[in-house]
Amino acid sequence: MPGIEGVYAAAVTPRRRASQEIDLGAMWDLIDFLCSKKVDGIVLFGSTGEFVHFSIDERTRVIGLAVKRSRVPILVNVSHSTFDGAVSLAEAAMHSGAAGLLLMPPYFFRYSQRDILAFYRKFATEVRLRVPALIYHIPIFTNDVGIDCVAELITDGPYSGVKDSSGDWANFESLRELQARKPFTLMIGSDGLFARARALGASGVISGIASAAPELLVGLRRAVDAGDTARVQRLDARLSEIISWLDHFAVPIGVKEAVLQRGIKAGGHAIPLSADDEQKLAEYREWFRTWISDVIKECA
Repeated sequence: MPGIEGVYAAAVTPRRRASQEIDLGAMWDLIDFLCSKKVDGIVLFGSTGEFVHFSIDERTRVIGLAVKRSRVPILVNVSHSTFDGAVSLAEAAMHSGAAGLLLMPPYFFRYSQRDILAFYRKFATEVRLRVPALIYHIPIFTNDVGIDCVAELITDGPYSGVKDSSGDWANFESLRELQARKPFTLMIGSDGLFARARALGASGVISGIASAAPELLVGLRRAVDAGDTARVQRLDARLSEIISWLDHFAVPIGVKEAVLQRGIKAGGHAIPLSADDEQKLAEYREWFRTWISDVIKECA
């Protein structure tokens, strides 16, 4: 099986308006769109995919159908508020033919590093991992997975790598030092660090922005790999522009709005927004339409 590498789009999860049901038609449109834009893979039910809003049954149903629909590898975030829920999702994902798994540490409640290490070890034993599994490090929403904990899990062998969404360059450098001693997949989960990290050997990026602007992330990856410094600087500046806008909104509001501007139904947001944020979104939509047109031309 090919390694996990390159640009993986962290897909939004289109939802029917005034409903908790996933809009399957819109989901297939998004998968087709991303495949046509030459992403290397797609991630389902990550943070951008708002996995916390959907039941195990709903997630399982979509995983099985999406793997059949996609022309690129599908990774599945199997994180859940319970250990048993994560195991159930992992088994379903592997049975469906997912190319790999992502797993956050336990979230909401605080746990020690000892508990987190035990969680990951028991998970690997319980599900009998048959596909690559990445430790999903996103401390803004979950518990921290310390570098010593990562080192033990990587060295012991059950985990194939890390998706680092900490946004912390020092953490990336620590992971790179570990990678030099024990090779593993190192995917960046913070778009703004991608170009710099890829140049230093990161395996790739799992990008929410790629769900709406895959051309930009694919183009940036190609520029970095070709050593085209001037093009990297131009495209990375474009990436910084949309990141600045997305920082105005809660994850993944800005990405879903951008997906909608690409002609794909994204569904409503999880909560109603303030009048100020609705006004800001209107400004953002107008900005994005011009921005994406320019980006597509620059990446052609």
